[in-house]
Amino acid sequence: MKLLVLFMGLMFVTPPSSVYDFKLKNIDGQDFSLAKYKGKKVLVVNTASKCGFTPQYAELQKLADLYKDKLVVVGFPANNFGQQEPGTASDIKTFCTKNFGVTFPLSEKVSVKGDDICPLFKYLTEAPNPDFTGEIKWNFEKFLIDENGNLIHRFRSAVTPLDPKITQYL
Repeated sequence: MKLLVLFMGLMFVTPPSSVYDFKLKNIDGQDFSLAKYKGKKVLVVNTASKCGFTPQYAELQKLADLYKDKLVVVGFPANNFGQQEPGTASDIKTFCTKNFGVTFPLSEKVSVKGDDICPLFKYLTEAPNPDFTGEIKWNFEKFLIDENGNLIHRFRSAVTPLDPKITQYL
């Protein structure tokens, strides 16, 4: 998302300053913003229901439960890799609830790479962090956001949600 700023009669486009600048839709199609989680860390994860990493949903829920006072997990279903998230919003929500007891927030299905990339994921894949930048390689990549909406760490799919590589920051 880019913001238009008027200064001395001239219009400038300013880039987002944090993840709080993005407007999103949840799995039920309602508007939401990550700004509602100010003061907590947020783990943003691109998810899929038919992936070898799909069992990570259980660990994501456990992580959300264990650290609920200081962390919010937000899943972003995406169908970018091997057509592994083909379902509708209703299908995805039912699958996650029935099979993994997911209660953490889920967004509407988004694209996490390519020409139709969700602006949040464009921002996250380009934002400076001590790990790496660039295109998402597969489902279940994780982005750890600090209490002020800034990306602080990024983890590839093989790093599980309860791995000390993640939990050391919680």
